[in-house]
Amino acid sequence: MSETTHDGTVAVTAAPSPDEGLTAAELAAKYGLSVSGARPSLVEYVRQLWGRRHFILAFSQAKLTAQYSQAKLGQLWQVATPLLNAAVYFFIFGLILHASRGMSRDVYIPFLVTGVFVFTFTQSSLMSGVRAISGNLGLVRALHFPRAALPVSFSLQQLQQLLFSMIVLFVVAIGFGSYPGPAWLLIVPVLALQFLFNTGLALIVARMGAKTPDLAQLMPFILRTWMYASGVMFSIPVMLRGKPHWIATLLQWNPAAIYMDLMRFALIDGYGAENLPDHVWAAAGGWAALFAVGGFVYFWKAEERYGRG
Repeated sequence: MSETTHDGTVAVTAAPSPDEGLTAAELAAKYGLSVSGARPSLVEYVRQLWGRRHFILAFSQAKLTAQYSQAKLGQLWQVATPLLNAAVYFFIFGLILHASRGMSRDVYIPFLVTGVFVFTFTQSSLMSGVRAISGNLGLVRALHFPRAALPVSFSLQQLQQLLFSMIVLFVVAIGFGSYPGPAWLLIVPVLALQFLFNTGLALIVARMGAKTPDLAQLMPFILRTWMYASGVMFSIPVMLRGKPHWIATLLQWNPAAIYMDLMRFALIDGYGAENLPDHVWAAAGGWAALFAVGGFVYFWKAEERYGRG
């Protein structure tokens, strides 16, 4: 643009910018800019997480391999640890406190070992989940990826560890007279539902642990209380016989007890449907769906805050 001044010279002025008058947000929208580290939409977040599925699997396998790399027995501790726990619980609860009441030894020992292995799956998923972000801040701050990949990977690691341990669980069940049959096929949906539940719970405690690292110190006490309330070492309806019915019902409907009882029902011939609460499969699916979906959304809502501050 040009104009003539009073002395006859021509002055040239710049044309107004098309961006003049636009706010910073409008400019960003116009040129496709976005906030660094901003939380994507839920659908986009799921897509990004699926795109990192190979990383999730490889990371879980690497963690599993490294877990006992410094021990001479190596990966055997994956099986030895829950077996030793089961032996201690059998000595205390089975022989001294007679928590096996109402069950023969051929039923009680597989009952106890199954409970220990299945509860350890949930326990380990939570303990690794609560440190998933706070214990991997270097990775979180250095690389851009959906942070949910970490707690999901840790839950997958615990599932792989349980699958390795299931060989021993099968041997124990067969050794005490429970042989493979059609009911053993129920193991697959039980593990799938428990994995979904564990993953959702790990996502919840991962967000809480990222903000409050001290939660990792409190978690063992919470898990120990949960273990004693879930019937790992005893049958809830038998042990609470004569107590108010609502107490036994409440304890049986807690998710840890449900997944343990379903696994026992699938594996142990002498553990029948009369030991299960009503609508047990609906409850197992409901707990899994509630925590998997709810935990994922709860974790996603804080995606942009992980690793900052």
